[in-house]
Amino acid sequence: MRHAARSNTGRYVSRLTSGTLAVIMAGGRGERLKALTERRCKPATPFGGKFRIIDFALSNCINSGIRQIAVLTQYKSQSLIQHLQRGWSYLRGEMGEFVEIIPAQQQLGNHWYRGTADSVYQNLEFIRSHNPTHVLILAGDHIYKMDYGLMIAEHVQNDADITVGVVDVPLERAHEFGILTTDSLNRVTKFAEKPLAPDCIPGHANMARASMGIYVIAMDRLEKLLVANANNPDTSHDFGKNILPPAIEHSRVFAYPFHDVETRAQNYWRDVGNVDAFYEANMELVAVNPELNIYDQQWPIWTYQAQLPPAKFVLDEENRRGMAVNSMVTGGCIISGAYVAQSLLSNDVRIDDGSIILGSVLLPGVTVGRRCKIRRCILDENCVIPDDMQIGEDAVLDKQRFFVTHQGVVLVTPDMLRVIGSPPTL
Repeated sequence: MRHAARSNTGRYVSRLTSGTLAVIMAGGRGERLKALTERRCKPATPFGGKFRIIDFALSNCINSGIRQIAVLTQYKSQSLIQHLQRGWSYLRGEMGEFVEIIPAQQQLGNHWYRGTADSVYQNLEFIRSHNPTHVLILAGDHIYKMDYGLMIAEHVQNDADITVGVVDVPLERAHEFGILTTDSLNRVTKFAEKPLAPDCIPGHANMARASMGIYVIAMDRLEKLLVANANNPDTSHDFGKNILPPAIEHSRVFAYPFHDVETRAQNYWRDVGNVDAFYEANMELVAVNPELNIYDQQWPIWTYQAQLPPAKFVLDEENRRGMAVNSMVTGGCIISGAYVAQSLLSNDVRIDDGSIILGSVLLPGVTVGRRCKIRRCILDENCVIPDDMQIGEDAVLDKQRFFVTHQGVVLVTPDMLRVIGSPPTL
């Protein structure tokens, strides 16, 4: 079946995607990102210099030909809503295209979203109103580029009730994910949430199949599954835990391995669920040949584009030379007599005389004063680093002032800096 689905391109796939409505679940707290999500939800977190995490799922939809998109929000959603209004309002409503922002509204009952399945269930009326043939359910907090049309085509070819996107993960990391067991035809026979003894992929003893949180379901089948789940009091209303297991017993559930069409190798996919993973995914972009190609003009990542001047590097004197090597520097940045290496600078970053930035991620609006040294850090939006401050040089001191991960990455936020700068209490 897989070869047949891959060969269905052009008009066949475009018919399938044009009849698909995407639902992006963007309401999670993102607690494992610690202070990065104190004031924003995870999908709204800046990534890659100029993007927000949710831009990847949205861009995949647009590039796949899916132009009916609902974004379900809940926690700390203001910056996400603002970003979507600024950057994703260009679709033509009169042609049935939209990115619709749907906040939690207690549509059914007196509770907010109780889980991923409940968030879709509470918005069934909205989904029905657009009469989609298929519903594509997505998480809004992963980094990857994927043609959803191929997955939907394979779903139809398999006559599947549910198709689940999966990635191959090493067996020792399987406990971090929901793991699917499949037969030789990729039909799912078992689902286990974060198992300690996971099943391996047939023929690959060291790998397991992890759910990407991506589901393709026909509209009529989706309604039946969600209504049954909503009427069950003994459930956490989660797709992985509560929808998949009973469906596997009674329905045709298939896995869709996210592999390269030609090489069959695992495609790039990152769950930036904790601070270390977020740091590593950003640092991967700085590599000479990063696995995630954001320069691909055939599959662009769309986002809100602030009107910013080009990056600027000033001063050319001994020990006062503005320069960046093996780094990404976005619009509006000024590096003035400072040295930047193996780092990623987001919009509107300012770095002053004599400062050194090494292996760090600077989010939008950061200002670094004079003679600072910043190593293996994430500086959150609008941080102002005072003159002569060193971060990433003294682990003991860093743990007293900031958040330090297991891998030694230092996360700094404006609130943490304000506490340092506050006068002692009497």
